[in-house]
Amino acid sequence: MRLVFAGTPEPAVPSLRALLGSRHDVVAVVTRPDAPAGRGRKLLRSPVGALADEHGIEVLTPEKAGAPEFLDRLRELAPDACPVVAYGALLPQRTLDIPPQGWVNLHFSLLPAWRGAAPVQAAIRAGDEITGASTFRIVKELDAGPVFGVVTEPVGATDTAGALLERLSLSGARLLLSTMDGIEDGTLQAVPQPGDGVTYAPKVTVADARVSFADPAAALDRHIRSVTPDPGAWTLFRGERCKLGPVMITEETGLAPGQLRVARKRVLAGTATQAVELGEVQAQGKKRMAATDWARGTRIELGERLS
Repeated sequence: MRLVFAGTPEPAVPSLRALLGSRHDVVAVVTRPDAPAGRGRKLLRSPVGALADEHGIEVLTPEKAGAPEFLDRLRELAPDACPVVAYGALLPQRTLDIPPQGWVNLHFSLLPAWRGAAPVQAAIRAGDEITGASTFRIVKELDAGPVFGVVTEPVGATDTAGALLERLSLSGARLLLSTMDGIEDGTLQAVPQPGDGVTYAPKVTVADARVSFADPAAALDRHIRSVTPDPGAWTLFRGERCKLGPVMITEETGLAPGQLRVARKRVLAGTATQAVELGEVQAQGKKRMAATDWARGTRIELGERLS
């Protein structure tokens, strides 16, 4: 099939790479416009756009996916289908109507669970033991289209959102390729999603990443892992923002929520249940470091807390 691939961040790269190595013909890529990054605010190509450039494939970067000039070019390209992975922009109906086989999205959850922008983060924070990826035909309603196929993935006890998403991006790429093959062969039919079990996973903001030590240790642990590495868990210490890496739940008790206890080889913080051992800490304006090094340089006083 003739394909126009839409995607932007690194997790979409394995899917584009798989399609480029397949029997299908990727005639163009749609990605978000180049964005400023780094201290110099230099414009950088998205990871998907950079891979397309390497392969000499046309890259389309519309400000809006319904722009007339973009729609004209899409019609000229005449794709049979448009596979999508984390493109990052809404697709109006007039755009969805162009390819005869539709726009086929790879979404990193087991639909209808965790529709929305942050399904991996939501699965970890909710304590899901199993998650996965789904391919479905995009419709006007958010992530509600009929499903072509799924793959499952266990959520490990120490998984961060970054680690889990990396695994899903690889297994999801294989799923998306098999979905394209099945659509072309006529051997795959999309099945409507059930009406029960719908949950939503909105975009995670920096404010959402603030952790509360008044939560039980297990909830605190999941929260931190769910926002690692992006946007990064944080709390306050001495009135300044302090970033936290994943923690380890201990059997220690007797510490008030957020209260710190410094031992020779570890730093503990109280929660609503047992204490957690801090991993890495990044004080405001400082580099990330082991919690013991942070505590040594900070000279924590008795009774001080993370809040």
